Amino acid sequence: MPLKLKYNFIYTLILVLFLKPICAQTITVLEKSSNEPIPGIALYNLKKTKSLVTDLNGKVSIDIFENNELIFFQNFLYEKLQIIKAEILNNNNFVYLIPRVEDLSQIVISATKFEQEKRDIPQTIVSIGTEEVSLVNPQTSADLLENTGNIFVQKSQMGGGSPMIRGFSTNRLLITVDGVRMNNAIFRGGNLQNVISIDPLSIKNTEVTLGAGSVVYGSDAIGGVMSFYTKKPQLSYKDELYLNGSALIRYASANEEKTGHFDFNLGYKRWAFLTNVSYTNFDDLRMGSHGPNEYLRNQYVVRENGEDVLMNNPDSQVQIPTGYNQINLMQKVRYEPSDNLNFDFGLYFTTTSDYPRYDRLLRPDEDGLKSAQWDYGPQQWFMTNFQVTKTSSRSNLYDKIQSTLAYQNFKESRKVRDFQSPFREIRKENVNAFSFNLDLEKSLSPKTSFFYGLEYLFNKVGSTGKEENIETDTSVRNVTRYPDGSTWQSIASYASLKYKPNKKFVFQTGLRFNQVIAKADFTENNDFLNLPFDNTEINTGALTGTAGITWSPNNVIQWKLNASTAFRAPNIDDIGKVFDSEPGSVVVPNSDLKAEYAYGGELGLKLNFDDALILDLGTYYTFLDNALIRRDSDINGETEIIYDGELSNVQSIQNASKAWIYGFEAGLEINFSESLKLRSQYNVIGGTEDNEGIEVPVRHVAPNFGRTHLIWNRKNLLLDGFLVYNGSLTNNQLAPSEYSKAYLYAIDENGNPYSPSWHTINLRVQYKWNNNLSLTASLENVTDQRYRPYSSGISAPGRNLILALKYTL
Repeated sequence: MPLKLKYNFIYTLILVLFLKPICAQTITVLEKSSNEPIPGIALYNLKKTKSLVTDLNGKVSIDIFENNELIFFQNFLYEKLQIIKAEILNNNNFVYLIPRVEDLSQIVISATKFEQEKRDIPQTIVSIGTEEVSLVNPQTSADLLENTGNIFVQKSQMGGGSPMIRGFSTNRLLITVDGVRMNNAIFRGGNLQNVISIDPLSIKNTEVTLGAGSVVYGSDAIGGVMSFYTKKPQLSYKDELYLNGSALIRYASANEEKTGHFDFNLGYKRWAFLTNVSYTNFDDLRMGSHGPNEYLRNQYVVRENGEDVLMNNPDSQVQIPTGYNQINLMQKVRYEPSDNLNFDFGLYFTTTSDYPRYDRLLRPDEDGLKSAQWDYGPQQWFMTNFQVTKTSSRSNLYDKIQSTLAYQNFKESRKVRDFQSPFREIRKENVNAFSFNLDLEKSLSPKTSFFYGLEYLFNKVGSTGKEENIETDTSVRNVTRYPDGSTWQSIASYASLKYKPNKKFVFQTGLRFNQVIAKADFTENNDFLNLPFDNTEINTGALTGTAGITWSPNNVIQWKLNASTAFRAPNIDDIGKVFDSEPGSVVVPNSDLKAEYAYGGELGLKLNFDDALILDLGTYYTFLDNALIRRDSDINGETEIIYDGELSNVQSIQNASKAWIYGFEAGLEINFSESLKLRSQYNVIGGTEDNEGIEVPVRHVAPNFGRTHLIWNRKNLLLDGFLVYNGSLTNNQLAPSEYSKAYLYAIDENGNPYSPSWHTINLRVQYKWNNNLSLTASLENVTDQRYRPYSSGISAPGRNLILALKYTL
């Protein structure tokens, strides 16, 4: 061997032998339950002469410590750990920390658009983290929300999920995705399923604000705000590539669900890229065996040899037709030129197949069933957003600043044909939505923080309608659902102040001014409707505010008190919609509408006895004034018109009601040991609204509901046995609008429709072979109950086996 080559070999060998123990001393700190890396964990020795902090990937080199030295791991979100360095190295360089019970999901963003401690927020915020999403394994984001125990979900079809929060739903609730408002100009008062466009497998965490959120989010945030935050690209922060990702396959027996998902992350020193893909296919849904016979699907319509035929269902527990499929795509890019400056770009795309509106296919008539077809066309959502965040600054105007520019496109359609009719009504909608948000935070003193911002929204609505003859393959123009070319704009500014004189007391208050402008031209639709006007414009302002305190006199007690106002401005759905609201009724436009206002307050009490017993209680009251509600109306004095071939009662959206909604929430957590815990949530909701001088039940006030979980979690195994339960609504507790839909309900002993109480028993297990591979299995509705959640048009799944296998890099 040449002398030079020999020395190079010896030098390399020494270098490898020397570096090996150093490399071996890079450890990873993980959360015990989720195996997620934990950044920002402080490490130090007994005398605190040595200290380190984990990086974004939970990694840190501990070569500064001696092998027999005691190392402390500390972060306010986790139980403090002390361990000898040699033990860490013997454990494959992994350290596992246990989340503190009280501080789980302690940091929230949705309250002010910037991170705050959850304890400081006077409102109730429910947080759903990555671990819970993985365990719950929801088929849709609506199912994820339902698993909180605080949110009731209504479904008109399997491709649905309309959340109800504290007696409010649909366009009185706000949805945001990565800080971008999803509500658009055609969000309706009837049940909405837009939340299913959000891929639950792309979600990092979700924050649900129970109660008004208009100061930060503007119109629609009356009953609550559902803030979804998707996964973020992770950087390497060094020259080498950081690669991670996961893949999942899932099967569910009740609807033969088949889901495939993968995501992968490429992280460089300054750039990171995240790709997320999910595909789901659902077959027809099977209901349970034990329950009301009224829910059975005895007959359905098929088309054979050019004719509609009423078929007997060989298995009346199978709800034909309900199946559909969906694909979700997401691509994110992150650029971080410095520690306090981030650029984030995201592309999101979701589309479904056509899917049947099952509740409309159940409508009876003298021929057996009224409809041969009632399909939603593909529900398609596209969003692109660009966000710039600067988290430290010497500016006199702000310490933190975030600007978000977004564009969204929504597409939906309806295809409706009556039994034995050759005519199919097809209506398509298209909304282009632009938004800009500027949010800032300034620390005025060590005790006072100031949050403020600006928002601009612009929506343009496209709408077409035609009547198609399926026998001759010809079509003619028909009345559109919305006036084509309508626009809706919102301009707003807000400011919020947080004052925290000490650790025991926090005061927060805020104001928002919003101006909303809506324009619609009815000239084309007047060829069919002959309205007494050709166009309308709404230009309305709204001033809303909030004030609240949190007070923790000691480590056991925490009080929360909050008062707020909120509003919902009329949108294009309110002022310009034409549709069949229920059998025998048609809604027509109304040019004379104003914003509705809500005035509310809530009081909360949390008792924490050394994390062994936690009791979380809350009560609230909301008064809704000038409520936008469907009422009987007329066109040029006519109270009935022909719509889609049927004589229909004329109705319109009007500022014609008031509503009073109140409720009580109770959460309980008992930690019997480190491994065994019990969690329970129960909700009591009541409310009435004014119906021409008579107080009647509010449609979206759900029956009492809740769930209780007994969880055992040790090492790599988690077992969860839980009950889900709902109270009943008797016939006289149903809203008047529900009487015309008696075919959706069970029948009581007097022959009247009502919503029975129900409960299910469920089991769930999650086993992690290692840090890479995990299996989640659930057996839901073990006793195979047949039930239909209140106001839903489809029965819930019967006994349902769910299997999901996940591999993580």
